[in-house]
Amino acid sequence: MELTDFKVLTFDVVGTLIDFESGVLNAVRRIGGEVAQRYTDDEIFAPYKEGRDLFPGRSSSAMADVYKHLAKKLDLPADQESADAFQLAVLRWPAFEDSIEAMQRLRKHFRLVAMTNADRTAFTAYNHTLGYPFHDSVTCDETGCPKPDPKYFAYNKGRQFAFGYPQNEILHVAQSQYHDIGVAKAEGYTTCWIERRHDQAGFGGTPDPKEVTKPDFHFTSMKALADAVEGL
Repeated sequence: MELTDFKVLTFDVVGTLIDFESGVLNAVRRIGGEVAQRYTDDEIFAPYKEGRDLFPGRSSSAMADVYKHLAKKLDLPADQESADAFQLAVLRWPAFEDSIEAMQRLRKHFRLVAMTNADRTAFTAYNHTLGYPFHDSVTCDETGCPKPDPKYFAYNKGRQFAFGYPQNEILHVAQSQYHDIGVAKAEGYTTCWIERRHDQAGFGGTPDPKEVTKPDFHFTSMKALADAVEGL
């Protein structure tokens, strides 16, 4: 199996291309002031993940409530103004430093498709941040469910088939073992794990998977994936 065997690359966006962990940490420490500085990354991520489980709605609106939960747990300002500031910061999460160039390179070789748990509003912001690399996109607004629900992956499989691309021509690229790699492989996708946290312990702001699924391809950055495609 070679990377060049595929015609379509589907992408998890938040966590693979968009650096949401830095976005969350920077916003919490900025809004939370001196008190927030004493918390480690994992001490911030724990109530963030709890909050996201409690408020799983559209990311362009639910993150204010996620912040309020986090703030109460960590004794940070939990007023509406602070929550609104966090919500706005979500739409401004940065791209990883290699994402934009890597996607430009990959676009020369493949059809690029976003498969994101962000809603259409939030994805529009991230697509702008990334320089509009995608030929097509699927959000939770269209699927009616988030990953790791298998129905999300079935929806995309049918959508790409309608455009003329059967599943064996699709490579799913993602950093999340929990949301993407495990379920995608179980649903018959060929998978490429971008292990963004290869030099860090734990799973950070992403829920822990029940087990780590061995992917078909494995890189630690988007640059490394683009290099491999171009034989560099």
